[in-house]
Amino acid sequence: MARFLLRRIISSVLTLLAIITITFFLMHMVPGGPFNSEKMDPVTQANLEKKYGLDKPVIEQYGIYLGNIAQLDLGPSLKLRGRTVNSIISEKFPVSARLGGMTLVFAVIIGVSLGIAAALKHESIIDRLIMLFTTFGISVPGFVVGTLLLVVFGALLNIAPTTWSNNPVNYILPIITYSFYPICFVTKLTRSSMLETLGQDYIKTARAKGLASFAVNYKHALKNSIIPVITYLGPLTAYLITGGFAVEKIFSIPGLGRFFIDSISNRDYPLIMGTTIFLAILVIGINMIVDILYTVVDPRIKLK
Repeated sequence: MARFLLRRIISSVLTLLAIITITFFLMHMVPGGPFNSEKMDPVTQANLEKKYGLDKPVIEQYGIYLGNIAQLDLGPSLKLRGRTVNSIISEKFPVSARLGGMTLVFAVIIGVSLGIAAALKHESIIDRLIMLFTTFGISVPGFVVGTLLLVVFGALLNIAPTTWSNNPVNYILPIITYSFYPICFVTKLTRSSMLETLGQDYIKTARAKGLASFAVNYKHALKNSIIPVITYLGPLTAYLITGGFAVEKIFSIPGLGRFFIDSISNRDYPLIMGTTIFLAILVIGINMIVDILYTVVDPRIKLK
């Protein structure tokens, strides 16, 4: 385990360095700059660029940025004057993480349950209805689902709030919208993996020995079918807890997802880099946790 963790930490650092390097240089290759869209005289623009170090050669800016990263300093925002990227992430991330965490739990419970039901009722009307639902859910964009829910339940029926406040009722529509695609994908993964497992010889042997259907289906089949779902939960968790732009925009949620997209359109270099690095660290860390969970779910898998 210790050797595995050491190798993963080294590879994670190298991966993160590659992400930082590629993002930094690609970002500076795009024509224009963060102050080009603002109506200001050339002298003021030059002074701002000098203040934030944008007048230096790109390779020198890259070296300075790496030095700041080593000190855990993500720099100041170029558009939100007086704010640092560290403070923005620390303020907005908990909002997105709270919503994403609840969405993840909801999506896994519903998705796995539907997948099991579809597999156990293979080729029945239940299976066909569930597959119809998942096909529809994967095909429809999240912003369409969110807008439809907001119009129907918020505007027409007036049973859900249309403005954001940190109350439990405000989380209902965003969670349904945010989890719609993950539920459908987890359902398909669980169903296909469960069907494959149910056809294995050891499952047939367990049934022949007279084991109860519950023990065969849930103790043996489900446990060996859940690994593909765990694999998908790695990047899904990072995606959900860092915020989804469409959902946060539709429901006016003050989370990190909106700032990530706004930073790109505003050419706010430090905020682009900071949110990208933060997301990369989450993805790398969660994937490492997922690899460890493999051994918990299936002891036959060894970390070497």
